Amino acid sequence: GWLMALIAVVGFWPSYLEPLFAGTSEHAPVIHLHAAVYAGWLVLFITQASLVSNGQVALHRRLGKGGAVYGVLMIVVGLLATFSRFATRIEAGRLEEAQRALLYPLTDMLIFPVFFGAAIAYRKKPEIHKRLMVVASTYLLIAAVLRLPFLGSPRSQILFLAIWLSPIFLGMIYDFITRRMVHPVYVIGAAVLAISGFRDPLRSTEIWLEFTNGLARLIA
Repeated sequence: GWLMALIAVVGFWPSYLEPLFAGTSEHAPVIHLHAAVYAGWLVLFITQASLVSNGQVALHRRLGKGGAVYGVLMIVVGLLATFSRFATRIEAGRLEEAQRALLYPLTDMLIFPVFFGAAIAYRKKPEIHKRLMVVASTYLLIAAVLRLPFLGSPRSQILFLAIWLSPIFLGMIYDFITRRMVHPVYVIGAAVLAISGFRDPLRSTEIWLEFTNGLARLIA
């Protein structure tokens, strides 16, 4: 959890956090809402992990009921911020930029719910539940990792995946040391996230261009 928080801070520091603390941020209110809600998720994740590690399972479960609702809020706010930025770009006449920028955040909000929903479904099976939560939370780091300045341009895909999936890799290492095997949830999760990291070619497909053109016309 703390590794996730570190990645988020380093990734968003130049473009969001530094201007925010300097009082020069010009982001729309919906972006600040989005940032606050997502930061809250990391706080919740770390809190929940700490409760379990300290034996406060009953409190963890009670807080988890609110956490399930919070996860839905995350998806709603994520979509709100995504379409808000898409609309802003369209209104500014930057159609191609809007089409390219929409792909990752929109598909993120389609993939995250799969792991998050599975984690809720397996909440009575802790060994599966906690690992699904790690995978779901790791998935949300993609925006922060994509903004890391030292990845280069074009970015190093291997370095990108290594940093993005590092919380899952850390879990795998812990599994191997303590269990002499890696749980399948981590293997499947890492594979799905790695594959999803190669979405760039979808931006130039006819289906994506028709879909985003339709959205642009709807907004116009």
